[in-house]
Amino acid sequence: MRHRAGGGNGAWDVRAVGDLNEAAGLLVAGDDIILALPMDAVLAQRLRLPTVDPSEFREMMRIQVEKTLPFPPEEVTSDFEIIEQSETDSVISAVAVHNQKLTELATPLLNRGHIPRQVTVYAAQRAATHAADGCALMIYPEGDKLVSAISENGKISLTRTLEAGGAEQLQRDLPQLALSAELQGINSSFPTVLLDESCFPLRETVEGIFAQKPRLMGTEAPPAAVKLNLIPESWKERRAALVRRTLWRKRLLWAGGAYGAAFLLFALYIMIIRWQVGSLEGAIKADAPRVAFVKDTETTWKALAPAIDPHYYPIEVLLHLFESLPNPEVRITVYDQSARQISVQGEAPTAALAYQFAEKVKKHPDLQAFRFDLGPPRILPNDHAQFRLEGKTK
Repeated sequence: MRHRAGGGNGAWDVRAVGDLNEAAGLLVAGDDIILALPMDAVLAQRLRLPTVDPSEFREMMRIQVEKTLPFPPEEVTSDFEIIEQSETDSVISAVAVHNQKLTELATPLLNRGHIPRQVTVYAAQRAATHAADGCALMIYPEGDKLVSAISENGKISLTRTLEAGGAEQLQRDLPQLALSAELQGINSSFPTVLLDESCFPLRETVEGIFAQKPRLMGTEAPPAAVKLNLIPESWKERRAALVRRTLWRKRLLWAGGAYGAAFLLFALYIMIIRWQVGSLEGAIKADAPRVAFVKDTETTWKALAPAIDPHYYPIEVLLHLFESLPNPEVRITVYDQSARQISVQGEAPTAALAYQFAEKVKKHPDLQAFRFDLGPPRILPNDHAQFRLEGKTK
């Protein structure tokens, strides 16, 4: 048995292994597997059927195969390939396998969770690779047996498994195979005779039987693709479940990776923020003496403002107040000023003139250093309005 695996450079790595159990040990989860069955595990027939709707071929083929198998139809998986076709009839290569036997053969794979994508026949792969056109006879070993297979246009049409008894047995069995081919309408002259490299000692025997020198064929790397697929429905369901499970596992891994990346970015963001905060705190600490000096200077200037700023001089403030009187009948009766506050009491003929005076004071450009507030005027017995205007520095 040979295990074939794709190499890292695109080439195939072909290895000889003792059995399928050893080959299964070389596989890893997710490998794309094609299982090629030996001839003694399948039933291969060459059938001639009427040319009908292609969708009906499978049912017609299944009926013909069931006639030769001692198993219920539900226990068998079959498939076919068209060898040649005319308007009246079609020649097909039909292959069937008993599902229980297939499961027994593939147990090493199934026990490890490897479900093949395709189950085909090794002879069909060799025929498609080495004899895609015309009629050919292939002779090659399968285990301790020798397989003689006739192919037509790259499809298996007639096979015989021989005990590996050497040249004498081959001389007896190959003529019988040729006779069976003639009875089924196959050209037994065999334009192409292929002999496996491992059977080189039999080359002269084969040449003596068919009067032509056989061509040697090596291991297919890779073999040609074939249509035959004998995978049971139960395997398809298991494979679909494995594919879904693998897909979900990948999604979870991607989600975990995305979450981890987001967490790392968040942690990095926190570190950057902490570094920036530390830098700002250091800058604030370094600037603290200068900030304290500015604040102290501002406090000092505010304390000295009434003494050095003309806007706070009492005579200037009183002048601006008199400039804001709406008319001569509005009089200021009391004026009091401290470092940060002004108190003005007065009397106006009407409350409206008192309010007008307060508005003019608030809008005076040279009195903007104060924030004025007029309390409700008090009406005197002579109907005049007595008011009190308070001003505080901003």
